[in-house]
Amino acid sequence: MEPINRDPTDAELAVLQALWDRGPSTIRQLTDALYPEGTDAHYATVQVLLTRLEGKGHVRRDRSGHAHRFEALTSRDQFVGQRLRAMAEQLCGGMMTPLLTNLVKAEALTSEERRELRDLLDHLDRKNAPKDRRR
Repeated sequence: MEPINRDPTDAELAVLQALWDRGPSTIRQLTDALYPEGTDAHYATVQVLLTRLEGKGHVRRDRSGHAHRFEALTSRDQFVGQRLRAMAEQLCGGMMTPLLTNLVKAEALTSEERRELRDLLDHLDRKNAPKDRRR
């Protein structure tokens, strides 16, 4: 039996991104966000995509109201981290440094983004520093 692929398709990812941006939403709200000139067919498409995402464990459906509301269970940060780890495995033998180095070099980072990266690295260094046992 073939294992279930939990990775969202491109169309499913577009729905997830709308949920990340908007927060919990109804099918109608998502359809309007994804297809501003949407038709009944677009509504049905979003409904099918949400059902698939629910089956894959990426979204949760709240059935308590008349219109069901959907909420992302997988956060954007979780998803990006999973994709980057998979990419590092595939391209760099599991090593993150070459992947991250190329991402940083390829992108024109703003001074704010560079500051955020430095702050993150400093925070991780402090968090992982050996504890002073003399205290």
